[in-house]
Amino acid sequence: MKYQKGDFLYEGKAKKIYSVKGHPQWVWMEFKDDLTAFNAKKRGAFEGKGRLNLLIANKVFEFLKQEGVKVHWVEALLDETAAICQKVDIIPLEVVVRNWLAGSTAKRLGFKEGTVLEEPLVELYYKKDELDDPFINEDQALLLGAATREEIGELKKQALKVNQLLLSFFQKACLQLVDFKLEFGRSSASLMLADEITPDSCRLWDIKTKERLDKDRFRRDWGRVKESYAEIWSRLESI
Repeated sequence: MKYQKGDFLYEGKAKKIYSVKGHPQWVWMEFKDDLTAFNAKKRGAFEGKGRLNLLIANKVFEFLKQEGVKVHWVEALLDETAAICQKVDIIPLEVVVRNWLAGSTAKRLGFKEGTVLEEPLVELYYKKDELDDPFINEDQALLLGAATREEIGELKKQALKVNQLLLSFFQKACLQLVDFKLEFGRSSASLMLADEITPDSCRLWDIKTKERLDKDRFRRDWGRVKESYAEIWSRLESI
């Protein structure tokens, strides 16, 4: 076998992280079948979800790598429902880019869900489970020591670049990228896109019908969650 799973390091809501034997600079990222929402206050699962998310993430990250984006993704291990990734120190900020307003943000700001924004909106959320990942501004991020002012500027710049790339990428699959969450990590003093980009972290709507094909189906008890994730992969596989 090319890679061997090492010691268990960490378990998150949707993934387990292990070391890689003989490669201290890498980690083994294993995708789980679990579904969570509202900071894991709502839980569920479906068989094959981890594999679908791995396939989708691999397609997205390989595309971004080709476009010159620095990503932690090294190689997908499709037989293991896992990926080999660069080991990074995760910055405790979730960077959210919104092209349309949906969900709680539309409600909080008093907009109709599905309102198209004239330009993308970039938001920061403090990655802290016990605080329910609160929305914060740049000065608060500095106060918390989450990142430097220069890093925050670079996070926003990179998030907007990824957004432009993914808008056209998903449009080829007749999918509208409504909004999405990114996480970044530090590696050798440089910033690198990390975590995952899947229907767990993106709102993806059918361009023509506006059917929701993402985790909102689980959040809102609309059903057909597994079928929607499979539909996204089916569309991306062909582009």
